[in-house]
Amino acid sequence: MDGYISYAEATAGQADALASAIPRIETQVGALTAGDALDGVGPLFLGIGASLAATAPAVWHLRERGITAWRLDAGDTPLPLTTGRHPVVGVSQSGRSSETIAALETIPASSRYGVVNTVPSPLAELATHLVGLGSIPDSYASTIGYTATVVAVSMLAEAWAGGVVDPAWHDFAAMFRETETVLAPSVGRAAALIASAPSLDFVGAGPSTGSAEAGALLFREVARIPASAMGTRQYLHGSMESAGEGAHVLFGSDREHRVAQTLSSAGHRVVLITTDEVAADAHLEVVRLPETSSNARAVLEALVLQGLVARVADLRGVDIEEFVFHNDDTKVDTGLQAGAAQ
Repeated sequence: MDGYISYAEATAGQADALASAIPRIETQVGALTAGDALDGVGPLFLGIGASLAATAPAVWHLRERGITAWRLDAGDTPLPLTTGRHPVVGVSQSGRSSETIAALETIPASSRYGVVNTVPSPLAELATHLVGLGSIPDSYASTIGYTATVVAVSMLAEAWAGGVVDPAWHDFAAMFRETETVLAPSVGRAAALIASAPSLDFVGAGPSTGSAEAGALLFREVARIPASAMGTRQYLHGSMESAGEGAHVLFGSDREHRVAQTLSSAGHRVVLITTDEVAADAHLEVVRLPETSSNARAVLEALVLQGLVARVADLRGVDIEEFVFHNDDTKVDTGLQAGAAQ
């Protein structure tokens, strides 16, 4: 992918882009399955930033199936990378994330897998087994690149070790488009509730941990609000005590409902993103998603976050297309324009 499109253009065309990407991704996963590349022990997903966040639902799905799998921040381990017999799936939307490439280079070629948007790219060339998203035009703060990555790693997890890709993906783009329309009013109310917050906590359980991580990153990038991300149980073990003047975005079910109601009853602003019916109140806005698999739900959670941050940035007068800092060592130089996508 050369260059970037605007955030508004990327989100407006996201349902159509997913409709094109999903069968393309499924075909590649099917080819890996047919070639026995998805047999054997479970994988380690390797990435950084949004790409690492995108792998959380895939790891959860594999573990639910009894397959050992985990994810690792590419910058948080000494090299050479030690993984035993486990293959490594390097995830980088740009295909240029320097930390992910450096780690993947240290393992045997037969164990190198890649999920990338941009092909050709350094990571795409390094991976022996590759799923390419299709060089989809994306925004500087990634939108369609992120959601398509979640789809790709989810399909890999579903097909791994004799599994099958969920046929519900075939109709997912239509659900995505409908959900975007139906949820617009509640997303607007949620943005109005939290727009003036000086900080944000994003909290999710299990497969939604990645959505919490992606949300905190997106709000830092796009709306420039200090934000943190935690799993629900970590949040309950002390971090919740400093609720203060900040607002809270929660993903999940029963335990997250109770956290949301505890916070809102104490006067704290809360947005709860859930598939369940939960009553809203003056300090609690509920964004209700349709029932789906945990993998598909992560994509819909990203949809909500993208709409929410765009409205918050607008209310705060922040230009989505402008970034404050550029770091010249996070991407491998290919002569193309550097960007924020991981």
